[in-house]
Amino acid sequence: MKRYVLAAVLACGFAGAAIADEALKAAIASGARTPANVQRDAARHPYETLNYFGIKPDMTVVELAPGGGWYTEILAPYLRDKGKLIAAGNTPNSASEAVRRNATRFQERLNAKPEVFGKVQLGAFEPQNSVYNFAPKGSADMVLTFRNIHNWAEFGDENMKKLFTSVYDSLKPGGVFGVVEHRLPASRPASEQTSSGYMHEAYVIKLAESVGFKLAGKSEINANPKDKANHKGGVWALPPTFTNKDEDRAKYAAIGESDRMTLKFVKQ
Repeated sequence: MKRYVLAAVLACGFAGAAIADEALKAAIASGARTPANVQRDAARHPYETLNYFGIKPDMTVVELAPGGGWYTEILAPYLRDKGKLIAAGNTPNSASEAVRRNATRFQERLNAKPEVFGKVQLGAFEPQNSVYNFAPKGSADMVLTFRNIHNWAEFGDENMKKLFTSVYDSLKPGGVFGVVEHRLPASRPASEQTSSGYMHEAYVIKLAESVGFKLAGKSEINANPKDKANHKGGVWALPPTFTNKDEDRAKYAAIGESDRMTLKFVKQ
């Protein structure tokens, strides 16, 4: 049985108890979302992904490094009335001027739609500066990160372990750490991870387990067998970045977004 089929079968075993979440469907269908972001739904499967992780509207959820806010647009309205969303990233109180500038831009985006983002809380999360002040210990029901681990790997294994420990400490017992990341084929050398933007699934699992997490399941929701992770310019050659611009653009567009692991860890 091929890897994708087998993993999908295993994923169904873990996610079989998932039930329809109409509030989540409504948040994804909201007209407040950026149209360009909506176009990525077919590749990123937000409903299936969040439902697989077991998100509920009354949870306290941390989104690590929200970037441009692709998932924030969904999580903020979903958690607004009953739960709490902590966007863990750049803050205006950082010692770094560059971080403060990025924090200002992100805050301006939140301020532009107070009816959607007005209750989002900010938490300090700066792996490059070893700052992990995003939530009190034992306070979060779920921590999520989407396509970020490759950005942090360059800081080294010890710093990665500190980062994962901060996630573990922030969660309540039984809390979930949901990870989506570009996947490097197991046959490729680990040295390609930081340069290509792809990570070995086994590395991410080992790292999480080393700080106390238990792997509760993995899903092929975000798999893409067309992606062989061997592109000039790494993962950024693919949409939506197209780092090579017009060079082989049609080829990369036909591949689509990257092959991704979807991992669900639980704090024991």
